[in-house]
Amino acid sequence: MDGFGICGLQLAGRAGNNVDSMIEEIDGVKRRFPWVQMMLLGELNAHGARVADAEPLPSAAELAFAEAARRNQIWLIPGTMYERVGAEVYNTASVINPAGQVIARYRKVFPFCPYERGVACGKELCTFDVPGVGRFGVAICYDMWFPELVRALALRGAEVILNPTMTNTIDRDVEVAIARANAAMNQCYFVSVNVADRLGCGESCIFGPGGELIHRAGKTREIIPVELDFAYLRRVRRTGWHGLGQPLKSLRDSTMNFATELSPATRARALQDLGPLAMPSAMPSDGSV
Repeated sequence: MDGFGICGLQLAGRAGNNVDSMIEEIDGVKRRFPWVQMMLLGELNAHGARVADAEPLPSAAELAFAEAARRNQIWLIPGTMYERVGAEVYNTASVINPAGQVIARYRKVFPFCPYERGVACGKELCTFDVPGVGRFGVAICYDMWFPELVRALALRGAEVILNPTMTNTIDRDVEVAIARANAAMNQCYFVSVNVADRLGCGESCIFGPGGELIHRAGKTREIIPVELDFAYLRRVRRTGWHGLGQPLKSLRDSTMNFATELSPATRARALQDLGPLAMPSAMPSDGSV
């Protein structure tokens, strides 16, 4: 199969339980667009950004989403939920197959510190295969700001990066640029689905493997069904976008070893002068940024 129907649901949630309304939207999309095979919703859309609502998984909400996936025969990534594991809380995305089985849970590696307080860092990447279609990777919101993470997903074979997001700040336009750069650098589809209205500022976006814009949403509720063309993506990886750069093959063929430069010890030495990762309290008096 070369074509694959995916739909981003940019929903207008509220602080509180949105699970029932999300499932109504999922059912409605499948009725209107029966060719859609996967749906992706925004980060923390289910309950809002309240760490106090964290629950062990599987939870009642995850089970309800699993039933919605089974009923509609779709792959479903229902955004994320805060997951409690002992004393720790993680920002976790569940990957549910059309049989209603949770086949993976990805814990956000880079919580939005210092604002996303009380949330632990995940330690494992997440890729999964849709049989007969291709390989998908998951990167939650702020993860997209770290090219090392997205590159690692591409090196694991990911052809589509799914990026559930909750952004309600002025840097969404920057995130759209980062999404485009990630798509172009890794010759992949990049699907970034934000929440809208009270929870987020919308502007979900989908970019193709040449960095080309497929769709950029407005700021309010929007349903975004598109077809991903895997034959086209693989052709871009083989011959370049419009016959231009072939960055993945250049990376493959390079003899440069980046491991030392990216090691934790090297990062600690190189960036130690930045100070602690803490909430800013005031602008520096010397005018520096």
